[in-house]
Amino acid sequence: MTKRTALILGATGGIGGAMRQRLLAGGWRVKALARRASPLLEGCEQILGDAMDPAAVLAAARDAEVIVHAVNPPGYRNWADLVLPMIDNSIAAAQASGARIVLPGTVYNYGPDAFREIDEDAPQHPRTRKGAIRVAMEERLRDAAQQGPAKVLIVRAGDYFGPGAANNWFGQAMVTPGARPRVIRTPGKRGIGHQWAYLPDVAETMAQLLDRPALPAFARFHMDGHWDANGRQMAETIARVLGDPAVPIRPLPWWQLRLAALAMTTPRELMEMRYLWQQPIRLRNTRLVETLGAEPRTPLVEAVAATLTGLGCR
Repeated sequence: MTKRTALILGATGGIGGAMRQRLLAGGWRVKALARRASPLLEGCEQILGDAMDPAAVLAAARDAEVIVHAVNPPGYRNWADLVLPMIDNSIAAAQASGARIVLPGTVYNYGPDAFREIDEDAPQHPRTRKGAIRVAMEERLRDAAQQGPAKVLIVRAGDYFGPGAANNWFGQAMVTPGARPRVIRTPGKRGIGHQWAYLPDVAETMAQLLDRPALPAFARFHMDGHWDANGRQMAETIARVLGDPAVPIRPLPWWQLRLAALAMTTPRELMEMRYLWQQPIRLRNTRLVETLGAEPRTPLVEAVAATLTGLGCR
């Protein structure tokens, strides 16, 4: 039996790595385009190249049924210069091969007119530069799917966390990777809900959707993930998993981030996204449940334990 083939861009990153593991476990042939060889890509066909190189992406995508576009500039740097050219390269490759592009979506696309509960058809009027870029990405994907033969699957979820992925709020702000945390930081205020997504659950959701033969050419789904209704559940679960001696939970010192933002790119970009912690914003998963029957969801304690272990915090 011929294996289904997927190309992953960003296969050593958070969601790219989770998709790599899930597709390999599901019997897929997985190709990974990367600038350098990596032991993390064991089991994949490693192809040396850059997602900014149209010819490299086109060649790597040959015979691929799926292109997982999970590549982003690290630390939010150079988004304006890099993000759209990279998605254009994936679109060109998908148009040549008829592949379906899988894009991990974000809540950056939305502005206050879509809050608090957001479905897939909500208006996308972002208030930030990164949000505008994400909207432009999805508009290009929609146009490509309408033209064919490229197809698109966008799965939008809350803030990511998971083993081996530190480039997120969990691993950058709430805990410090590499040792048992001395303190757990909460970016939001008590009483303000926040949505989280465990990376293996996101990958499982994407894989299950790819098994659905009747997906539309431009398919969009929202995940519910783990909803922290009071803004404290995630921090309290981290503390519970770490056990004794108890680790204190304290507010994130945004004033320090604001000062660092004066000179550093990543803190400046994180400050731009603070509004996502100042009000409850929840994606609605009605369409996903209607399609799959149930959303894949690892129990929170299990997910947090695996994440802390993967980050070297236990």
